[in-house]
Amino acid sequence: MIIPACLRLKMNPLQPSYISLYKCGELEKRAERLWQRLASCDICPRECGVDRLAGEKGFCHSGYKPIVASVCDHHGEEPVLSDRRGSGTIFFGNCNLRCRYCQNHQISQDYEAQKANETDCHSLARCMLHLQNDLGCHNINLVSPSHFVPQIVKALLEAIPMGLKVPLVYNTNAYDSLKTLRELDGVIDIYLPDLKYASDDYARKFSRAHEYVHHSRNAVKEMYRQVGELVVDESGIARRGLIVRHLILPNRIAGSRESLLWLSREVSPRVAVSLMSQYHPMHKAYKHELLSRPIRLSEYNEALQAMEAAGLEEGWAQKLTSHRNYLPDFERDDHPFRLGV
Repeated sequence: MIIPACLRLKMNPLQPSYISLYKCGELEKRAERLWQRLASCDICPRECGVDRLAGEKGFCHSGYKPIVASVCDHHGEEPVLSDRRGSGTIFFGNCNLRCRYCQNHQISQDYEAQKANETDCHSLARCMLHLQNDLGCHNINLVSPSHFVPQIVKALLEAIPMGLKVPLVYNTNAYDSLKTLRELDGVIDIYLPDLKYASDDYARKFSRAHEYVHHSRNAVKEMYRQVGELVVDESGIARRGLIVRHLILPNRIAGSRESLLWLSREVSPRVAVSLMSQYHPMHKAYKHELLSRPIRLSEYNEALQAMEAAGLEEGWAQKLTSHRNYLPDFERDDHPFRLGV
């Protein structure tokens, strides 16, 4: 996608570029194009082709209404996202994957329960403003956004004139469509994708994702093309750029060595990487011998060594005990995470 001249001339790395897109009318055009695609949905790589505008539902079990499962100030994200005031997190319900071990399974795979969380784009815009103005969060962190991109962009059309001005974080499993990501060029400030697998066999078996390696790697490349390496302000808070998450899975299921080497060689050795050890056997993981335990010290060290061998020096690595600290409970009325972790 060619960036409009109005955006090229006014881009400021410390100001969200979606403001310029809004002012020149480009954001409204993209919102309309994305919304029309819901009539024969091809928003994610599954390309179900259902008419979500008419209430039909495909793999993600979601119609045209955005599903907001939780809104909170999250203090457990990467330091450049959370800092002191937290990352303003909007958890969307349902998902375009079926991860057997999903720690968010209460909202990602309980479709009947999520009907109660259906809302509208105006309310979604108000959620963004609440996180920015009332909670003072550093950014708006859109978790599992892949199946709700049209709704998010439409909500931005309302949120921006109401004063939205903090960076947008696209927190995704990376099972994203290139066609959709290109509509987000200049809209998203910080991309936060997972790099889950280096094996399509494991991706199919444990997440029901076909050609995950192909789609996720192409998505990460496109994200890097749009936002480049991580840019922080004078306080060390992220303003723009790519941060790639890699969750270490037991029994080398994640293919850490191959994934991290690919990232260094095919994207950039200067990409910020968040190496995560927080895996905990949740949801249906206990049914699978390969997934039924936390990672071992040897697996943790192997992933650290793989990151070093790949020449990836920017980013963070969780401590091995992190699997005890990041488990959400979306049935809590106040906050899905224990505050302070």
